[in-house]
Amino acid sequence: MTELAAGDLLYERRGAQGEIGWLTFNRPERRNAITFAMYDALRQLAEEAGHDRSLRVLVVSGAGGKAFAAGTDMRQFHEFKTAADALAYEERIESVLTAVESIPIPTVAAIQGACTGGGAALALACDLRLGSPSTRLGVPIARTLGNTLSMGNFVRLVSILGVARTKHLLLTAQLLDAQQCLQAGLLCEVTADEPALLPRAEELAATLAGHAPITMRTTKVALRRIAAQLMPAEGGSDLVVEAYLSSDFMEGLEAFFAKRPARWRGV
Repeated sequence: MTELAAGDLLYERRGAQGEIGWLTFNRPERRNAITFAMYDALRQLAEEAGHDRSLRVLVVSGAGGKAFAAGTDMRQFHEFKTAADALAYEERIESVLTAVESIPIPTVAAIQGACTGGGAALALACDLRLGSPSTRLGVPIARTLGNTLSMGNFVRLVSILGVARTKHLLLTAQLLDAQQCLQAGLLCEVTADEPALLPRAEELAATLAGHAPITMRTTKVALRRIAAQLMPAEGGSDLVVEAYLSSDFMEGLEAFFAKRPARWRGV
């Protein structure tokens, strides 16, 4: 097993020939919240995976059984002061998600517990998502932080949910349970109980590892080309700057760490 980002990410090879890569978010005490160092290590791993012909499948999971990943570690947002800070953050995350989507092999997210914010974005960047009865997925930023998504993440949601369901998910800031996620297409399967999730993910990975690599790679490329048609030419940098430099965003951070409701003012 290899430790990445000071042990906050664990990576190992499984299967008879080491054909299955298994990545684990390993911060259970922080609900596997993702640090910038973890994002950077994940991007590097994704890029390297694309050049490893012995690797046939990548599975992503979270340690501890309580969360897949509870988004970005919000302590890092305190350093945001300028428009450049906000744009650099979203560009960083988008580069990670694009790297994951661009891996030429199938990727499987095994989601147990909370999967929110950046964790949800990462799960959506994976090809297949398995859940357990405890799975809760959403992007509740309208009631927690007061920031916004990158245009790429809006596209990821719309490509699965459509515009109407994406609006409902984001504006109500609700977390969908496992069965709701299954019905909406956010999950492709839900296991009968918690202990069954990781074995089922490994079973699915073994099945995928036996399929034709070129067929799977070209399928992924074709579908990315289709999804790219949803990306508007206008982009969303102005929206990112407006949200991240607002007083409401700072209030959302303060309220989160003080464990109190945010007092939104719309400025």
